[in-house]
Formats: sequence, structure tokens, C-alpha cells
Amino acid sequence: MDDLIVSGLRIDWSMLADSYASRIPSLRSLDELGFHKNVTFLVGENGSGKSTLLEAIAVVCGFNAEGGTRNYRFSTYDDTSDLAEAMTVYRQRAIGPSSFFLRAESFFTLATQAREYGRGYDNMSRLHEMSHGEGFLEILLSRTGRGLYLMDEPESALSPQRQLTLLEHMHRMANGGSQFIIATHSPILLGLPDAGILSFDETGVHPCDYEDTDSYQITKAFINRRESLFRHLFENEP
Repeated sequence: MDDLIVSGLRIDWSMLADSYASRIPSLRSLDELGFHKNVTFLVGENGSGKSTLLEAIAVVCGFNAEGGTRNYRFSTYDDTSDLAEAMTVYRQRAIGPSSFFLRAESFFTLATQAREYGRGYDNMSRLHEMSHGEGFLEILLSRTGRGLYLMDEPESALSPQRQLTLLEHMHRMANGGSQFIIATHSPILLGLPDAGILSFDETGVHPCDYEDTDSYQITKAFINRRESLFRHLFENEP
């Protein structure tokens, strides 16, 4: 698709003889990966490699490993995967200034840095004055320019209603030419029309339909068969 900023990536595993990333089955099976939609979701169990891949894409694209715009430069810890060193990202057009990398786990540090950069002149500089969810949503909704948006579990601080707000915002921006790559467990966000979904598991990384994701299947089972699910979960309790 001509509108995409990042159309794919390649990993040269010969550069990573013994790394953390090479010991993740889904990633180790991956030599090349293409993106074909303006919104691509990465799904899979905890530890399946979604966040590691997303972080590497962000670093190769010039973002700070802990989040922010490409102008943010701060570091509170050094546990970045070396996967970025072996990754080539294929770009079709420039990464716009509004582009952003959001990591749920480093939100507090990001909010502190935003205050320093903003110097009181915009809402981004006042994130600490908001609730966690309000601040999180402010970051996401403040991104309005055509750009590349990488997000790691953006639903973590958002209520279901606020996830719908984010869903509508993403849909509008994607239609305007922005690109999103998002690691998520949210069955609400995953329902975005015409989004691509890539599932990470022990056998590799595969395209996946919305209804086949674990997030959808488990949520559906919980809502429709809650009592039987509880019986199964609790049957071995004393």
C-alpha cells in the first residue's frame, strides 16, 4: 500500500549469535515480515515477542527506546533488546514529526520528560496533573498529524469506553494516511475494521482473523458461558 510508512522488515540472525530475542520462538522463525494495512495489531501470549519486536522497530525508526517522539532522549534503565542491531526496516515515505512510540510501562517517566520538553505550554506538559487514564488518552489523542504510531498495550490504562474513543481516533487517522503498529490484548481495539492482525506463538508469526484471536475467544466465552467457565477453572479447588 502506497500510504504506508513502514512496509516491512528483515532480520539478519547471523548478527545475533546468542541474544534474548533469538531465544523467543516466534521471533527466531522470522526472517522477513511485511505490513499491508494502515493498522497492524500484534497479538499473542505474554512473552511471545510482540513488545520485543515493536521496540526494535521503534529504535530502528529513530525513536527513544522508552517512548516519545523522535526528539525524546532519556533513559532510566538499559534492558533494550539487541534485535534492532540486526533489523532492517523498509520505509516508503518519511516519518512525520507527529509520530510517536508509546510504552505503557514507561508512562510515568514519559510524562516527566514531556513536562520538561513542553515547559507548560501544552497539555502534554501537564500529564502528571491528570489521572493515569486521562494522561494516557491525552497522549494518544494529541497525535493528530499524519505519521507513524507504535503502541505497546495502549489499553492498559483505559476503560472500555475510552478504548472506544481511541478506536475512533485511530480509524480517522488511519483513513488520513497514518500508520499504526500496536501490541495489544484488547478485544475492543482488535475489532477495528480492516485492520491486520499478526499472531505470535511457538510456531512463528501468522496472519490471524479477529474471531480467532485468544482475546476474542476468551472474552466471548466469559460473557456467554461464564458459569461453565468458572466451574472449569475452580473444579480442582479444595
